[in-house]
Amino acid sequence: MVNAKQEAIAILKGALNELESQNGSVASGVQKLLRASHMLEEKDIVVWCDIQLGKQDYIDLILYYVKVLNSIKDKNNVLAKEKILATEKFLKDSGLEVGLHIDKDDINVMCNTKIGVWSISRVEDEYTDLVKNKTVDKILRQLEKSLIQPHLSERINHVRRKTHEKALTIYNKYAFTDAIKTNFDFLKEEVDDKLLDLNPELAERLMVAFKSVSSENPEEWSHALTSCRRLIEGLADELFPPDDNQINGRQLGKPQYINRLWAFMDKAIESDSNKALAKSHVDFLGSYLEKTHKLNNKGVHASITKIEAIKTVFHTYLLIADILGYLDKSLVKREAKLNIHTATLDEIESMLNIKRTTAKEIIKLRVEHGTLTPELLATVQGIGSKTVAKSQELFSFDSAE
Repeated sequence: MVNAKQEAIAILKGALNELESQNGSVASGVQKLLRASHMLEEKDIVVWCDIQLGKQDYIDLILYYVKVLNSIKDKNNVLAKEKILATEKFLKDSGLEVGLHIDKDDINVMCNTKIGVWSISRVEDEYTDLVKNKTVDKILRQLEKSLIQPHLSERINHVRRKTHEKALTIYNKYAFTDAIKTNFDFLKEEVDDKLLDLNPELAERLMVAFKSVSSENPEEWSHALTSCRRLIEGLADELFPPDDNQINGRQLGKPQYINRLWAFMDKAIESDSNKALAKSHVDFLGSYLEKTHKLNNKGVHASITKIEAIKTVFHTYLLIADILGYLDKSLVKREAKLNIHTATLDEIESMLNIKRTTAKEIIKLRVEHGTLTPELLATVQGIGSKTVAKSQELFSFDSAE
């Protein structure tokens, strides 16, 4: 299924093709850009498109602004500058920011007295009529053509160029980063959801850290790193609470949260190579967070760059994705499973959520054959493929000692 972002990208491609075609309609290009900008929530471009398409609220504000500018003879005068700034503030409060939603070139081209503040659709229609000379009075039309056509042409070319620039900018912004953003968004959503199930407070802390690195304030980046450190500490408390004992000479007290994550992974990860990789990831992130923690305590915010903050938050997401993956496996790892050969009638009935009579048949089959396999279990009446799969998740089929 095509999502909204992909549809918007397709619309932008259509707008670019329209604008690059010799016979393409500029008004159609603006309308397509407007539609795509709405879908992508590019609000500033939406306003610009609305202006070009003649939205009356914005046109009235522009005319008022031009009227104020025309009433001032010496624009370098202090009082004149104050009046212009006050007018621009009024426009901004009304939803139209000069320099952002419309610039001076836009205003100069739009407010040409020869043609008025027309929408780009009307400008194109008037230009077409002039070129085709659709009038009985050809002499009058020729006069209009000589007076008006250059201004119509200037407006069309101006809007074509500006629309193409804006369409190309947001096309490049979304078309070539879509896959990366989608993949990370998928990872982020998975981690956020699993962490919310485990500990909502920790999940919220991680989401706040992610939000903080989008800021341009260095103190926010510092807060993001602090949040990541506290999150890792909290995760260690959740998975392996502080302990007075030692493992392999490593203390497991409250401050030793990295050691406690090691201890958790020793139990949760069966593969030695995966264990070593996970531990190195924890050590890297832990040492970096400790370093930045010490800098923060000294009030050194300026030494932390935005890219460092972003990398740390991304590393934290990747680390937690690993840990939560090991946590899921630890809940059902083989040595913790009940053995199907020694499980009681009640355990088989409740864990497989089957009728008692069906559970009894399983016990009888176990006694008859002395062992059970998934294939043999499937021969019991009332046991389907889903129940067999469930039995393999919840029970070990290894030979009982």
